[in-house]
Amino acid sequence: MANTKASKKDLRQSAKRRARALSVKSALKTYVKKVRNAQGDQVGEALKAAVSALDKAAEHGIIHKNQAARRKSRIAKAANAALKGQS
Repeated sequence: MANTKASKKDLRQSAKRRARALSVKSALKTYVKKVRNAQGDQVGEALKAAVSALDKAAEHGIIHKNQAARRKSRIAKAANAALKGQS
């Protein structure tokens, strides 16, 4: 248990940050699922929203920039395959 005033404050802050990060990570998973399940014209819109969310998460340090790049690459690949399959 924290003893000093500063360490107690640090625990409060880290709990807030963790809750915020978990919320963002959950939202990222939803964006990626929407891209994978999208059909037709919705694929491009879903991909754009997912890429934007991944970039913001990386910018704020919630996920690493390389992880964001890897995820963007994978969903773009899936989106292209979905568009190709519809033609």
